Amino acid sequence: MLSRTADNLYWLARYVERAEYLARILDATLRLTALPLAYVGAGNEWQSAVATAGCADAFAAAYPEANEDTVTHFLAFSPANPSSIRCCLESARVNARAVRTALTVEMWDTINGAWLELKKWSDGPSSRQDFSSFLRWVIESSLRFDGSAYRTMLRNDAYWFSRLGLYIERADNTARILDVKYHLLLPAIEPVGGPLDYFQWASILRSVSALTAYHWVYRENVKPWLVAELLILRDEMPRSLASCYENLVQNADRIARAYGRQGLAQRQARTIRARLENSRIEQIFQEGLHEFLNDFIKDNNQFGAAVTQQYLV
Repeated sequence: MLSRTADNLYWLARYVERAEYLARILDATLRLTALPLAYVGAGNEWQSAVATAGCADAFAAAYPEANEDTVTHFLAFSPANPSSIRCCLESARVNARAVRTALTVEMWDTINGAWLELKKWSDGPSSRQDFSSFLRWVIESSLRFDGSAYRTMLRNDAYWFSRLGLYIERADNTARILDVKYHLLLPAIEPVGGPLDYFQWASILRSVSALTAYHWVYRENVKPWLVAELLILRDEMPRSLASCYENLVQNADRIARAYGRQGLAQRQARTIRARLENSRIEQIFQEGLHEFLNDFIKDNNQFGAAVTQQYLV
């Protein structure tokens, strides 16, 4: 496969996953800001949404204040923000068109249809309810694309490169949302386990479709350390860091076997996977959740760079 084709497939999957992640973050923020102040706390939820998306500096340069109007426009519709939902879906379509023959009919119809329907939202939402409908549509479009890829693609290098992009993006997103929640959402005066703590951690679980899974696994009230364990160390949780790297190791190894050569990307993926397998949530909290997640995000970025250097340039 040409490196350019692999690059298009890799970034197609990343952009679709990123658009879904932003929609989930905005949906969770809308849910929190709809609660009474006693449950929301003193923090600025909209500012935390920008921080979770990794766009704080770009946002601060464009807007003087983080509120519902500015944040929703910047993260969902702004053409000036390359990581907005609109730009992600447009970039995904550009990458898909470049490798049209490497996609199945169902994949192309899903991404092209999403791009055409996106034009209906060019003026932005007319109300909160309208915006919620838009976010649900983004999430559903991403799920349809992922489902069509899983159900219709040959298990060859095209599929494996797209899976690398998806799981690298998903791991980064899960780590960021956990890190921001831990540091920005809960005020210092709020006791752990209080009503504010419960609703905010529950909103994080909803944002990654994990609230039901949490109760199936733990069968008790939402507790921060158990949420962190579910989203970091539990292999059975599809969006956990451990699950992402289990899949990344498998797909990187499949590419290596297909091309008859291993490299830095495979070694880094196995190193990160081993670190997650050997970690315990008590140890992570003792050493600092923020430090652990920061290190993971850096390692994940380095793995992405290794994949790019080894295969995509």
